[in-house]
Amino acid sequence: MITPLDCHEVRKVNKKNQPESLVLGIDTGGTYTDGVLLEYNTHRIIAAHKSLTTKRDFSIGIENVIKEIELADPAAIQMVSISTTLATNAIAEGKGKRVALFLIGYDPDLIDSFDMGNRFATPHYFYIEGGHDLHGGEKAPLDLQDLLEKTRAVQQKVDAIAVSSYFSPRNPDHEIRAQNAIASVCDLPIVLGHQLSTSLGSVERATTAALNASLLAVLQEFIIAVRRAMENRGINAPLMVVRGDGTLMNDEFAAQSPVETIHSGPAASAIGGRFLSGEDQALVLDVGGTTTDLALIKDGKVTVSETGASVSGYQTKVKAANLFSIGLGGDSQIRMGRGNQITIGPERVVPLAYLAHLHPNVKERLKALSKRGWPAPYPRELEYWFMQREAADHTTFTAREQQVIDILKSGPKPATEVLKTMGLLDPSQIDLDNLWREEIIGKSGFTPTDILHIEAKHTPWDIEASQAALSVFSHYLNWDEDRFQQAFWETVTEKITKAVLHFLTEKEIPTENGTGHDLALWFLNNTLIPAHDQLETSVNLKIPLIGIGAPAKVILDKTAQVFNTKLVLPEHYQVANAAGAVAGSVMVTEEILIYPQLSAGNVDVIGYYLQARDGREEIEEFEQAIDKAKHIAGENALSAALRSGADNPQVEIEVIQDGMDSYRIKAKAVGKPRLEG
Repeated sequence: MITPLDCHEVRKVNKKNQPESLVLGIDTGGTYTDGVLLEYNTHRIIAAHKSLTTKRDFSIGIENVIKEIELADPAAIQMVSISTTLATNAIAEGKGKRVALFLIGYDPDLIDSFDMGNRFATPHYFYIEGGHDLHGGEKAPLDLQDLLEKTRAVQQKVDAIAVSSYFSPRNPDHEIRAQNAIASVCDLPIVLGHQLSTSLGSVERATTAALNASLLAVLQEFIIAVRRAMENRGINAPLMVVRGDGTLMNDEFAAQSPVETIHSGPAASAIGGRFLSGEDQALVLDVGGTTTDLALIKDGKVTVSETGASVSGYQTKVKAANLFSIGLGGDSQIRMGRGNQITIGPERVVPLAYLAHLHPNVKERLKALSKRGWPAPYPRELEYWFMQREAADHTTFTAREQQVIDILKSGPKPATEVLKTMGLLDPSQIDLDNLWREEIIGKSGFTPTDILHIEAKHTPWDIEASQAALSVFSHYLNWDEDRFQQAFWETVTEKITKAVLHFLTEKEIPTENGTGHDLALWFLNNTLIPAHDQLETSVNLKIPLIGIGAPAKVILDKTAQVFNTKLVLPEHYQVANAAGAVAGSVMVTEEILIYPQLSAGNVDVIGYYLQARDGREEIEEFEQAIDKAKHIAGENALSAALRSGADNPQVEIEVIQDGMDSYRIKAKAVGKPRLEG
């Protein structure tokens, strides 16, 4: 829970000296919501602020950030752009809306035999006869009667409907007919697979459609809340949302394609790191409160995953930045693992320094615990539970949930004490996920932020509480405190080093109990902690590390040394993610497929099909098909970019061979976001 104090000291806007193009960038991270006020043309950050993210209602944290920036003239804001972890979190936590997925022409036996049903992101999937083949020919007639019967049966049990037809990128006729039929009997939102992906990966396309349908209402509610926060602060400007690849789209497009915001937050961080540092070749490490995210910058651009974004085990066809995340941040919980090994994360907790700052009795209890003699206190006793807010409706709680709430009403308590009061031995005996997720109760523990307090590197809260917690750990291990701190930093460096090596090499990193990796493991260990008298080992990173996020300066310094490279900490690196939210360009990609029309028996090519989003056309000559596809793709991309908020977008067209005699015409329209006025 690190809050850089200098972010509060950035100069506020003088109404008499108002810059010409003010934009507001906001990033909603797992721990903090960051905001920056930026002069768009000069890239100058005028003001910045960090506020706690309020997961139960993101707009609260967003409005707090806007409020603290203290805009002299809110009407001068010409654009607001926001990156959000909402879609990723909603999928990970199962908060998406209920979806019925209709699979037209899919083979149930094939899906079952390869156990692919759990990859569809919804348990409500139904098979419908129909679909097409590789050449766009109808494989079987669409069974509309069955479709309508299943729609009527399920429409009261779900919130949205997704439709994916086999080979729909080659011929979307069955998806379009299904949409019309479903709309005739119910008014639920409908998502079609071919509108989200032209890829022939049937399972991934269906998953993408189902996830998009599940997120429609979630992101629409979020956008409404952001708009309300803007109105409350007197801001009337275009609202942009960061895609997973770091590009921007307006709020209308985002509401229609929320699945494209998967990995939006980390992508904005990478863009912000490049934007503030000016480095065209670099490895960006964003150290947040919850995770450390890695991204690679090549030729001034964030590298993009070719396989599509993956989230919570679901593989999609969403274009997203190539990222890697580990559960290590300023608020990661420090615990004892097997063999008394220090473990850090992946769970995020409130630092004890902050909890004691709010509740002084916590410090006194921690100090008493640290002075306890034999038997030595176990580090588990450092975990505290506390009330975060009163719930509006107590009738939804289980008896045990209500019992925990009643115990914590008098103030924070060690988790061991709460369990003892309830007659339980272990937290696994009680399910509190709902109370954590709704931020009704919170969890506190020993964190890297507490270590920073002890070492006087960051001291806004209670140092004595952190010191007492360190004493408990050290006493339990029978170590002196310096040894514990050294072991902690070695563990941090090892985790980040392994993450960098895994991300850049795409190779698995050997573990202590691995087999056949003795030399690789020795090499890695000797690089991190030189131990051999005659052999010196090292790994040299050819590009610099860009550190962003409040803890980056302290946490990444040793990592840069391990890789023999420089650590770049650009000005305002603590809020680079929010800067990245406004630094991206608006980009729209339109793809058209061209594939052969075959004679009877599939022997001779007698023409070509031009398959666009809105239909298929037969064209006799290949060159004519290519020229027409270029024209349509370019016009569609340009139009979509303008509707998505681009200012004077430029169009690039690429012809890509997509199998034998098949081609993909890809038009990309790119432009800076259009500012109000």
